[in-house]
Amino acid sequence: MTIKDTGKGIDSEILPRLFTKFATNRYSGTGLGLYITKAIIEAHGGRIWAENNQNERGATFRFTLPLVRTGN
Repeated sequence: MTIKDTGKGIDSEILPRLFTKFATNRYSGTGLGLYITKAIIEAHGGRIWAENNQNERGATFRFTLPLVRTGN
């Protein structure tokens, strides 16, 4: 899954630790949302990552989850 926005992008100071606890430079919020998101995705065998968009504004978040077959 890919989610792309056209906002201001991810601060270069935050980007290396984006998915760690308390990674924020804002006055509101806890900095736990992406940490929890990563934990949930990894608990299901997936992976999540993010990067600033190259020749445009914003950032792109991507995650993968494994396919699981059930039934026949």
